Amino acid sequence: QVQLVESGGGLVQPGGSLRLSCTASGSFFSTYVIGWYRQAPGKQRELVAAITTGGNVNYADSVKGRFTISRDNAKNTVYLQMNSLTPEDTAVYYCNGRFYKISWGQGTQVTVSS
Repeated sequence: QVQLVESGGGLVQPGGSLRLSCTASGSFFSTYVIGWYRQAPGKQRELVAAITTGGNVNYADSVKGRFTISRDNAKNTVYLQMNSLTPEDTAVYYCNGRFYKISWGQGTQVTVSS
């Protein structure tokens, strides 16, 4: 059974950066479009970035120009580089398929606060 493991979150000051990683066993990442999602307290989970198997990317308007999604199929890993973070980015971040989803991982907490 494929498991998703997110890591790299933490506490960062406004304007700071973090790099999130998500790993999965098997060929899940090399087969499907993968997305990074986030869920803030009291809000629904939202898609923030997605990447196709060919490397095409798209972003939510709220993160465009600040976040970069990338993938390393050889390492079964998808990354989310987050720059110029604001308190509004505070959330638990998850990865999963964009269209084909499996069980969600535990996520990684990102807190942006001074």
